[in-house]
Amino acid sequence: MRGARVGIFGGTFNPIHFGHLRAAEEVTEALDLQRMIFVPSAQPPHKRSSDEDPIAPAAERLAWVRAALRDHARFEVDAIEVERGGSSYSVDTLRVLRSRAGGEPPVFTIGHDAFVEVGTWREPAALFELAHFAVIARPPTPAGTLEDWIPKCVRDHLDLAPDGLSGRHRRAGTWIRLLEIRALDVSASDIRARLRDGRSVRYLLPKVVIDAVQQSGVYARG
Repeated sequence: MRGARVGIFGGTFNPIHFGHLRAAEEVTEALDLQRMIFVPSAQPPHKRSSDEDPIAPAAERLAWVRAALRDHARFEVDAIEVERGGSSYSVDTLRVLRSRAGGEPPVFTIGHDAFVEVGTWREPAALFELAHFAVIARPPTPAGTLEDWIPKCVRDHLDLAPDGLSGRHRRAGTWIRLLEIRALDVSASDIRARLRDGRSVRYLLPKVVIDAVQQSGVYARG
């Protein structure tokens, strides 16, 4: 894992909360990253907004992420997907961010739940050549190993360790690693439901984000 110094943490962040922040903190520490770049999506292809459960406007979510990261020395925000607009595809973003870094592969940080769906993303095989993968899982560790979750289109391109917790791309030299992180029972969907019902979200997300979210009225019922 020598040479990997920049992490990429993409997501809808609808809204950003302490679960996101703690996961990024633990990955940054475990892999000794110099910085973790949060990339809020403009329009996530696999999610749909509805009147009952809306996706906040991209500009709002971007502002909330910026506010949440303001005091962290190693956390940054990149507005690349919001500025690009339209559906946000990770493969396009990774190509640009890797090019900006002089060709050095970043560490693409992704939750286990999203990782098992990577095979349905745009150009999944290219993702594993463009970036290292830090797959994060909260205890209890999900059943199976990386071999069970990796898309079929790239299984023959990876050499996995006997314990199934790490691997390396034969041609690209990029690696993949499973990281277990602290279990925080915080989810964006629960936060949105609480806001719709007028219940407290204190201690689930930063105070500065709570104030901005409530002021926006995005998740309020009606």
